[in-house]
Amino acid sequence: MAMVTKLGEEYPVVIFSKNSCCMSHSIKTLIYSFGANPMVYELDELPNGQQMEKELKALGHKPSVPVVYIGKELIGGPNEIMSLHVKGKLVPMLLKAKAIWI
Repeated sequence: MAMVTKLGEEYPVVIFSKNSCCMSHSIKTLIYSFGANPMVYELDELPNGQQMEKELKALGHKPSVPVVYIGKELIGGPNEIMSLHVKGKLVPMLLKAKAIWI
């Protein structure tokens, strides 16, 4: 879990994703739509992607992607991100993390 947690805390927004996952695409599109430029780790393209996926599952994420960190905090998967968005809390969180400036 150390690798995923360390990577998740290196940038204002980090998304662990897979190119083959439609929910990953949707969450990335949503985050990009606010002007954020997240660090995206495509687990299906990385040599250590399977290890990273195992760590995400060990953190309790099933399915393992997408998983989002904002402001060095593990936010969760698509349900958590969409819930924050619907409640109007996602943009303030991105602002606080200095991921967006508007």
